[in-house]
Amino acid sequence: MSVTVEGPTDTAIATRLLRHAGLPAGTVYPMGGKAKLDEKLSGFNNAARNAPWFVLRDLDQDAACAPALVQRLLPAPARGMHLRISVHQGESWLLADTERIATFLGVPVSLVPLEPDTLLNAKQALINLARRSPSRDVRAALVPSEGSTALVGKQYTSVIAHFTEGDWRPGVAARRSDSLARCIRALQTLRP
Repeated sequence: MSVTVEGPTDTAIATRLLRHAGLPAGTVYPMGGKAKLDEKLSGFNNAARNAPWFVLRDLDQDAACAPALVQRLLPAPARGMHLRISVHQGESWLLADTERIATFLGVPVSLVPLEPDTLLNAKQALINLARRSPSRDVRAALVPSEGSTALVGKQYTSVIAHFTEGDWRPGVAARRSDSLARCIRALQTLRP
């Protein structure tokens, strides 16, 4: 199965979800942002006529709900096209595994938002949790340096990918994230 995502953090999420669903991941195409992904979506949809495609995109503030965004982006999906939307960002799915993310960041579980799908900026919520970490390494990796215009720390992508691949439990996280639960159910229907 070919996979298309917005960026490198989503690559780790998508491959972990496929593994959780018992599906092999083929080539992963990180697009470098949702604008580029949206621009090429019709081409991926054409390719999905011959082979399955899993496309993962954030909802962000682009529509009132995931179904409305899917209808706008892909009104006529090919049989092999599986466009899934994380509400509102992929980081909300990571935060949904409250115990593991709290342990990973070294913060009390009581600080982790209980309803991550309601967060408009889950990435910022994750970074704010990292700011409260007693670990200097966690803060240095995930939090942008003071005075920086960067939105995330220099090692954000690699550290979050490490967490996603090794510690994140999609099945547990799906109990707190309806959008993740729907994604997992859809992927499980693709098993042979």
